[in-house]
Amino acid sequence: MNASALPLPPLDRLPSGRHRLSREAVESSQRGRLLFAIAQVVAEKGYAAATVADIVDRASVSRTTFYEQFPDKEACFIAAFDFAVEYVLGQMRQAWEELGEGDNDGERDWRERVRSDLTTYLRVLASEPAFARALHVEALAAGPAALERRAVMLSLFADRTRRVHELARAAEPSLPELQQAAFAVHTGGVDELIREWIRTRGAGSLPELAEPALAATLAIFGALPPPASR
Repeated sequence: MNASALPLPPLDRLPSGRHRLSREAVESSQRGRLLFAIAQVVAEKGYAAATVADIVDRASVSRTTFYEQFPDKEACFIAAFDFAVEYVLGQMRQAWEELGEGDNDGERDWRERVRSDLTTYLRVLASEPAFARALHVEALAAGPAALERRAVMLSLFADRTRRVHELARAAEPSLPELQQAAFAVHTGGVDELIREWIRTRGAGSLPELAEPALAATLAIFGALPPPASR
């Protein structure tokens, strides 16, 4: 499996008749398939046009199974949204762990973390275009609860940028202090760029946005870009 891809649940039908799967395993498989199904259906048809019938058909489960898991389409979409956000954040945390605790070159360390967050996020979105569209496009049409979840997501990403800025100022005290609003503006701007990129170029091209987003981030921090590699 591609390391950047979301952990796909088994999309084939569960075995009929008697089998050795526990009830918990069956329900987990069904839930996972529904989460992926709603992301795919919404990406293809739009949130408003997607129906429960579409979702259960794509997931190969019954309507009864759907309503055992979720009260309605909105709840299913929000669960898929939450799943995608947590997965992306997990990948970003893992990428930081792979960078290690850093060395004496503090400047290089914080710059690597900026690049790591941007490239990891865009790579994961590119690998799962249905979830990319759900997070950045269709969530805007999915109602107040989805908008609230989206606001939480943006706040989490803004807080990660604030943490990197703290590392940057520790390494380079001459960098300016920034108010929290600056991180919110940065996150909102990147979010808008991603949405426009998906609309005009498709999610698969999102990794190409990493370098422009990195340059914008460094500009907001008041830092010079990293020297060109020889």
